Amino acid sequence: MKKLAILFLALFTIGSIQAQHQKSKHMKKKILFVVTSHDKKGSTGEDTGYYLGEVSHPWEVLHKAGYEIDIVSPKGGTPPVDGFDLKDPVNKEFWENTEYKNKIDHSLQPSQVDPNKYGAVFYAGGHGAMWDFADNTELAGIASKIYENGGVVAGVCHGPAGLVNIKLNNGKYLVDGKKINAFTNEEEAEVKLKNVVPFLLEDKLKERGAKFEKSGLWQNHVVTDQRVITGQNPQSAKSVGEAILKELNQ
Repeated sequence: MKKLAILFLALFTIGSIQAQHQKSKHMKKKILFVVTSHDKKGSTGEDTGYYLGEVSHPWEVLHKAGYEIDIVSPKGGTPPVDGFDLKDPVNKEFWENTEYKNKIDHSLQPSQVDPNKYGAVFYAGGHGAMWDFADNTELAGIASKIYENGGVVAGVCHGPAGLVNIKLNNGKYLVDGKKINAFTNEEEAEVKLKNVVPFLLEDKLKERGAKFEKSGLWQNHVVTDQRVITGQNPQSAKSVGEAILKELNQ
């Protein structure tokens, strides 16, 4: 009887370990959203920040799919918001979600982020991103680690400003040789900020070796290449969220 009890206990322990292993294998990793802390368009005095629809629309797709999302900004705390339109039902849903309103109002600082907890990082746009994404080495290091761990790196509109200086372990830029998309030179000219932004995002991505793809003004355009997902403008935000979900589910 004693031997049988020991055997049963051993089998139960093995089964529990296997079940835990299966559970951990199928557990969804979290997703990290990056938003800007910058609130002015250069010397114009005009307000800017993260573009609400570029957070809310990907959030809706990924949140409904069961992913938990954390939010980080270069300075942490409450980031400035632009494109504040609660007539957009998705914006309203995000803004009135107590959990996520609290997360964005108390965004993490980069030093508080453990990249190993995330299966994807997504850079939301808004003109503010042009001033504080590209040169933030902490954020670049987080994104590089997530990518090297087999995760997804994504951005929409001006969000890919965060991609321009990400380097991989092989010394190459993340975007080098990949099909990439972002806010275009023509769109920057259309909003009369071509001479205000510190650099033109399309040109900078090309300098880094990106194979830049684009559509006409304000067209939904999303590109996926080797776990890097980029969208052209606010109209592309939901499609970027869907592309992230598709990549994570593979």
